[in-house]
Amino acid sequence: MLDETIIGEPPPLYSCYGRMGQQVRVPITGHHDKRILHGVLNVWSGDTLLLISEELVQEVHQYFLSMIRSHWRGWHIVLFEDRHSVHTTDESWDWASDLEIEIRLLPKATPELNAMDQLWRRAKGETLASRATQSIEHSTDSLCQYILDLSPRDRLRKAGVLSGDFWLTK
Repeated sequence: MLDETIIGEPPPLYSCYGRMGQQVRVPITGHHDKRILHGVLNVWSGDTLLLISEELVQEVHQYFLSMIRSHWRGWHIVLFEDRHSVHTTDESWDWASDLEIEIRLLPKATPELNAMDQLWRRAKGETLASRATQSIEHSTDSLCQYILDLSPRDRLRKAGVLSGDFWLTK
């Protein structure tokens, strides 16, 4: 499963606690820096590969495909991706084909089918949500470190693969 997530300077605010009757302060820096975190999760082993970039363009996506092929050299790779434009260009399809990576596109607007999307959601909730951003680099590094520190089994559990209802195991 392959997916990207955007890490922005303002943190995602899911909840915030404060005294009753008092306004809660949320520090906003005024910066709008962002990073793109590219990730792939092997739904059989729990192994993962991550890449940080400043933009989501087909050249970065193709570089990430090359990283995937290098990491899982000799494997038969079938990647499930969403229908983002960088995934569906002819150049990206040709690149994947040259690397002997099969691509399967998930239906539109179905993030629940992408295990990597579920892992992002849980990891962001644990590391970034409702916390003031020190720097975009710190936020990105924290999210990556959280995912890498998880055991392969915990990655699969947080991604919903071990739930018994995961669509690829039915």
